[in-house]
Amino acid sequence: MSEGGRRREDLPAVGLDLAVVVAFAAIGRATHGEGIVPTDVLRTALPFGVAALTAHLVLEWRRRSPRPILAGLLVWAVTLLGGLVGRLLLGETAEGAFVLVAGAVLAAGLLGWRLVNGLRGRPRTRSRRPTP
Repeated sequence: MSEGGRRREDLPAVGLDLAVVVAFAAIGRATHGEGIVPTDVLRTALPFGVAALTAHLVLEWRRRSPRPILAGLLVWAVTLLGGLVGRLLLGETAEGAFVLVAGAVLAAGLLGWRLVNGLRGRPRTRSRRPTP
């Protein structure tokens, strides 16, 4: 891609992170007996999705992608904090238990796929016997 544009390999990360946010919202709504109508799920996911996109814009602004796990930590922190602020601005609550669960679930999703991808992408090494 062009120099100022997002690198192609970064686009799947944006999509996967947004999928994690939408899944987080859908699972949360279902767990609390709320409807999982797409518009309601998207409304719940909105502040976290905007925050995740903001995190990716910060990564793009840096023009140098950090290691995937460091990028994941940045995306997680911005998504969690920005999403919580967005919730509050929209008149929703952000009680302690919600913050803890949101932090844990988003960490599992946003960091988890990066860890799996990193492990999958590593070449397997064979143990070699030292030569005499």
